[in-house]
Amino acid sequence: MRLFKCQNCGQLLYFENTRCEACGHPLGYLPWAMTLSALDADGDRFRPLAAPDRAVRLCDNAQENACNWMIPADSDATLCAACRHNHTIPDLSLPENLQRWQRLEAAKHHLFYSLLRLKLPLKTRIEDPEHGLAFDFLADAPDPSAPKVMTGHDNGLITIALVEADDAERERRRTQMHEPYRSLLGHFRHEVGHYFWDVLVRDGDKLEACRAVFGDDTQDYNAALQAHYENGPPADWQEHYVSQYASTHAWEDWAETWAHYLHIVDTLEMASAFGIRVRPRLVKEETLTADINLDPYRGKASMQEIVDAWLPLTFAMNSLNRAMGQPDLYPFVLSPAVVAKLGFVHDLVHGRNTA
Repeated sequence: MRLFKCQNCGQLLYFENTRCEACGHPLGYLPWAMTLSALDADGDRFRPLAAPDRAVRLCDNAQENACNWMIPADSDATLCAACRHNHTIPDLSLPENLQRWQRLEAAKHHLFYSLLRLKLPLKTRIEDPEHGLAFDFLADAPDPSAPKVMTGHDNGLITIALVEADDAERERRRTQMHEPYRSLLGHFRHEVGHYFWDVLVRDGDKLEACRAVFGDDTQDYNAALQAHYENGPPADWQEHYVSQYASTHAWEDWAETWAHYLHIVDTLEMASAFGIRVRPRLVKEETLTADINLDPYRGKASMQEIVDAWLPLTFAMNSLNRAMGQPDLYPFVLSPAVVAKLGFVHDLVHGRNTA
């Protein structure tokens, strides 16, 4: 994620901001320009200070405080580049649903920032009714005995359980499933990984190359899932997988690795924007030092160069979190096998030969 600033007064801004707290200017994100812009009102339209020659208007979901992305004023669209992928949203007349959906949209828009930065193919369900990317945000039925909504992916349609936006429930599930990390953005990044396995691997003629790195995806998925929950991961899982769940099946290994790839490149971009340097004073080991000054989204750096910047940064971030009595920000180990898998994803998204 980049840093943004108000073009009117220079105040630093968060990606989610809708108004500059310093000068009061309304703000909107311009996905085609990849920037957050201060806006001057022009009737029912706006003139972005970052691109004053192009009038824009709000996404319809702005009226629910669920989106700050803009649409070109001459477009027929009513939803922005991120919101047009919504297939089902919850009943917003219920205040709890609205608040949870707003949190989900914040995470989803963060996801789309990355997908657009990487220039990945993003067809909607209207553009591709069978395989387009779409999201169902579903609430559990009022009847407590009814089946619960399960987060998952099915041929481009990603279901996100609305209850995941409840911090207490998400923490309960994290503990119950023995996960070191569980977040809304993590869910989106993982599930969209399944979609891009279909698009980039299956439909991109990369099955054999992917199997050489991630294993045999033709193994029975349901049987593998059942075996994982009954027996747990293999004893040496950390040597081969980024998480315990990644050891379940080749599809989950891919999706978990994909999610971590997005975690890494997006966090490193923000660290670079802040000019972060890691220089521990007690040691002189080069492996623990880094000047974070690369653009990991552009693909010019190798995966090893990205990891070489990532490891010192996570050591510092984890140490800072511990000083605050918080869990490690990144509680994962990147073994050589995992780095190779991340490298496969890195090369694939940037169109390099992975055969």
